[in-house]
Amino acid sequence: QVQLVESGGGLVQAGGSLRLSCTASGNIFSMNAMGWYRQAPGQQRELVATITSGGTTNYADSVKGRFTVSTINREGAKNTVYLQMNNLKPEDTAVYYCHAEVGVLRWNSWGQGTQVTVSS
Repeated sequence: QVQLVESGGGLVQAGGSLRLSCTASGNIFSMNAMGWYRQAPGQQRELVATITSGGTTNYADSVKGRFTVSTINREGAKNTVYLQMNNLKPEDTAVYYCHAEVGVLRWNSWGQGTQVTVSS
């Protein structure tokens, strides 16, 4: 079991920046990857960015060049993931969810979500 707690959402004007943070606890040494998904009203949840335990990153085309995902080590494991969001656009408005893939069975763990609103 991995528990995820997010922070850092809010309201920002178009062109501005925000940084989201997510800290994992529990069975953190079994995490294969961490990352971020988002869900706008009336739309399906979509991948934003992920980073594996080996440091390989993957981004949605819509955020490439604007968002950066990274992790830091605490207690010997990469258990905190950040999403630096620059040059934000109104279409980035959504609830952002932290995600972790855990173990050989690739279980999905989700955070509670944090709202990001970009005004035009």
